[in-house]
Amino acid sequence: MKTVVYPGSFDPCTNGHLDIIARAAKLADKVIVAVLVNSSKTPLFTAEERVALLKTAVSAYDNVEVQAFSGLLVDFMKMVDSTVIIKGIRAVSDFEYEFQMALTNHTLFPEIETLFIPSGKDYMFLSSSIVKEIAKYGGSLEGLVPDALIPVINKRCHP
Repeated sequence: MKTVVYPGSFDPCTNGHLDIIARAAKLADKVIVAVLVNSSKTPLFTAEERVALLKTAVSAYDNVEVQAFSGLLVDFMKMVDSTVIIKGIRAVSDFEYEFQMALTNHTLFPEIETLFIPSGKDYMFLSSSIVKEIAKYGGSLEGLVPDALIPVINKRCHP
């Protein structure tokens, strides 16, 4: 399989995200982790910081690159010459939303296909929001995010 795109906000990157990236990297020649710049949200980390954190987290993978994008995902897909979107699914609630997005993207760009990868059982509960909440109250992030990111996340949540 050629180039696939794994889009998301990754604010911050979790071990669940890394699990999906690792599995996608086995399936595709190249995985582009696409960090969404969403001006209507106030993320914990800037887009540039999220890209840098992800680059650290995926440095062991030769076929994974990280890029920021804004606007429509389909426009980014055309720009990077990819027609396959990878999405991780934790629960039925994820599927409902992601299925709608897959149909929308396919309507906007009929060549696009979305592949759903189910979350690993160890990460079904994990989200960036949960990580931020745990960090906010000083809880341990071990096993939830890449070890190299723990001090960065803790520093941001407890300056």
